Amino acid sequence: MELDGQEIHAQLIGQFNAYNLLAIYATAILLGEQKEEVLIALSGLKTATGRFEQMHGPDHKMAIVDYAHTPDALKNVLETINTIRTQNEELITVVGCGGDRDISKRPKMGAIAAALSTKVIFTSDNPRNENPATIIDAIEKGVPGEYFSKTISISDRKQAIKAACQLANEGDIILIAGKGHETYQEIKGKRFGFDDFKIINELLKALNK
Repeated sequence: MELDGQEIHAQLIGQFNAYNLLAIYATAILLGEQKEEVLIALSGLKTATGRFEQMHGPDHKMAIVDYAHTPDALKNVLETINTIRTQNEELITVVGCGGDRDISKRPKMGAIAAALSTKVIFTSDNPRNENPATIIDAIEKGVPGEYFSKTISISDRKQAIKAACQLANEGDIILIAGKGHETYQEIKGKRFGFDDFKIINELLKALNK
């Protein structure tokens, strides 16, 4: 990207990260930092854990783990993936919504995931004190009829991720959205160990044996 008349190569992907880099640069300059030093620092930045975190599996499959848990964030990450893929690969999205939180976003998340993905698996996020099936049902209600055939629902999150791995062919992209850096699932007041990145890594390796 070109920033203040200088071309830099950043390790971050997507238009939303371009905006983030611009904000960082502007803030640093206003605080009196030297332009060259700021640009060098920006070019070395790496993505935060669970934010568009990428993993390359067997057969050139790519998995991306992202914290996107709002309609706008999910739309941004899906649009970013769609701008960098060649359209020859499928984009398989695994997504859910948290329990005991804003219920109005659930159908919106379903509509966005279905419109911008090749295939979608609706699953459990952090259901907390809600029934995961009730949450998934609300997500499904937002899916337009013409997109419903490319969606399936699997309440168990690990099984949903496994299904995405099984559906993926050579070169396909799997997005695991909603939990990002979190290493747990919250169910009925208890937290159970659950790391999207570790699980997708293990499953892709296991399915390749």
